[in-house]
Amino acid sequence: GSSLLTGPEGLMAKERENLKRLKCLRRYRQRYGVEALLHRQLKERRMLATDGAAQQAHTTRSSQRCLAFVDDVRCSNQSLPMTRHCLAHICQDTNQTLFKPCQGSEEVPCNKPVPVSLSEEPCCPLHLRLPPQMYVPEHVLAVPEELEAAPTDLYLSAAELQPTESLPLEFSD
Repeated sequence: GSSLLTGPEGLMAKERENLKRLKCLRRYRQRYGVEALLHRQLKERRMLATDGAAQQAHTTRSSQRCLAFVDDVRCSNQSLPMTRHCLAHICQDTNQTLFKPCQGSEEVPCNKPVPVSLSEEPCCPLHLRLPPQMYVPEHVLAVPEELEAAPTDLYLSAAELQPTESLPLEFSD
């Protein structure tokens, strides 16, 4: 590139001007001298700050335990992401809206947390109410006894089913 500007064959004035512009555009966003040094130091500081914060957030999140107490003993389960309770105690959090306790049945009350779905009353798999059966089997009609005992002379024998030689095949019985 630079030899073209000063070469013996040279370039026309317009081509030299276009080449200078192209070189300037290539260096347009680059920093030089003190500005480049300060920019590199700033990038390094940011990398250290974000890496340290991300690593610290990861360690605190992974070691965070549930805040619920059961019989004056703190729950030892790990909390769900972005919450302060585990799956068993998530319904104790009044600000969450993703889980509701299962209503259970009259005989067996249940308070397991279940995800809120499109149904009005979400239930755990144990208390899930199945929809009514869509297939209804047809009732078998009772056949009168007089039809069951049909005479056997109404049936043709195998010899009677064979075509006769005197008639062509399409006209035989």
